[in-house]
Amino acid sequence: MKAVAAPLVQTDAGWTLIRCDDADAFSEWLGRDEEGLPTRPGEEPSLGSHVLIEMFGCEGSMLEAELYVGQAMRDAAVESKATVVEQSFHEFKPWGVSGAVIIQESHYTIHTWPEHRYAAIDLFYCGGTVLVHKAVDVLRERFQPERIKFLVVRRGLQHEVER
Repeated sequence: MKAVAAPLVQTDAGWTLIRCDDADAFSEWLGRDEEGLPTRPGEEPSLGSHVLIEMFGCEGSMLEAELYVGQAMRDAAVESKATVVEQSFHEFKPWGVSGAVIIQESHYTIHTWPEHRYAAIDLFYCGGTVLVHKAVDVLRERFQPERIKFLVVRRGLQHEVER
């Protein structure tokens, strides 16, 4: 049985950073709180959370087409209970897609490098209604990465906003 590497939480110079290289451990951690990202005792409140995801070893053909990537990102937003406002995607020649789903709670963005089987995804949201773990599940299913890295940045920490 594989050892589970729990997310590492660090606070440095007004930033709270949460890192994890184990997709299953990260998904389990995310799924503990149905009203946004889980917090640790003593963790400072923030206005939003920014989940940065790197997907390595994806099926390259799934990262090439604007329609497929755009639908995956929109489905991730809808499944996470985010309120979709707008979306825009562009397919580059010869490879890659960039795009954004604008949600009432902020935005989900992506840029793909199919030739490297890599996708960089940002899920930025505020409020306690987005179920971001469901977005992560959709994206893992659609892009089928061999390996994932996560970094969560708490945005708008209370002490910074109020000073």
